[in-house]
Amino acid sequence: MSNPDNQHLLTAVQMAQFAVNGYLQIENLVPRELNEAAHAEQRAWKGQGNYWNSSKVIKDIFELPQVKGVLQSLVGAAPVYDHSALHIVPAQHHKSQIYHADSVIDTRPFAFDIQAFYFSHDTPEIMGPTLILPGSHLHNKVNTGSIGRYKNIIGQRKLESKAGTIGFLHHAIWHCAQPNYTDETRYVFKLRLRPGQEQRSLFNITDYNGPEAAQVFRNYHAWAGNDARLNQIAAAKFYRYLCGDDRVDFSFEGVFTRMGI
Repeated sequence: MSNPDNQHLLTAVQMAQFAVNGYLQIENLVPRELNEAAHAEQRAWKGQGNYWNSSKVIKDIFELPQVKGVLQSLVGAAPVYDHSALHIVPAQHHKSQIYHADSVIDTRPFAFDIQAFYFSHDTPEIMGPTLILPGSHLHNKVNTGSIGRYKNIIGQRKLESKAGTIGFLHHAIWHCAQPNYTDETRYVFKLRLRPGQEQRSLFNITDYNGPEAAQVFRNYHAWAGNDARLNQIAAAKFYRYLCGDDRVDFSFEGVFTRMGI
C-alpha cells in the first residue's frame, strides 16, 4: 500500500472517536460508479472461491487514496491480509445473528486488527445493517460467541449506510447481522487486515492533545453502568498508544497524571 497524501489520514478527533467507540463510519468514500459496479458484481456472485481475490472492482475500491488513508491511519502502510467475506442477508430473512466478536481472546495489550465493512448499496435500518455496541472493544476478553446471550443493549446502533460508506471496526467490537425485512438482498463486504507495524502516530497527529480531541473523551457509554469511568480510562489509555505519546492524559479527572502513570 503506497503512502496516501496527509489530507486522507484520520484527524485527531476521528482517532479519539475510534479510541472511545471502537469504530468509525465514513460516508461517501467510494464514488457512485464503483458502488454500482460492485453491487452488480455482488448480485451475480455465485459464492465460489475467494471474492477478494477474484474481484477487480473491490481491489480498486480499497486502492482509493481516501480509503488507503484511513487504513494507513489504523494499521499502517503495509497491512497484512487476514481474511475477507461477502456477507449476504437474503430478502425477507427475519432472523438475526447473536452478538459476537470476530476473534478469540487477544493477548495483545493495545494492537488491533481492522475490519472494514463496505456497503455497495443503500442499507437502511429495515434492510438489516450490522448492529454494533460502541465501546465494547474495550471489553475484549471474550471468545467469539460467548456474549451471544446478551440482547438489546442500551446504546447499541445499526450501521445504517448510504452506498459508498465504509465502517472501520476494531476487531474486538461486539456486533451481529440483523434481519432483512425488505424484498432486496443485503450485501456487505468485510475485509480484515492485521497491522504491518506498531500502531503509533500513524494518523494526522496535528492537535492530538488539543481540546477538540479531549472533548470526545467526555462521552460515556450508558451500557457500562457503574464501570463507565473505567471504560473511559481504558479508552484514554488506548488513545495514548495510538498517539505515540505516553504523557497525553484525557483520563477521568486526570487520573494518569495524579497517579504518576
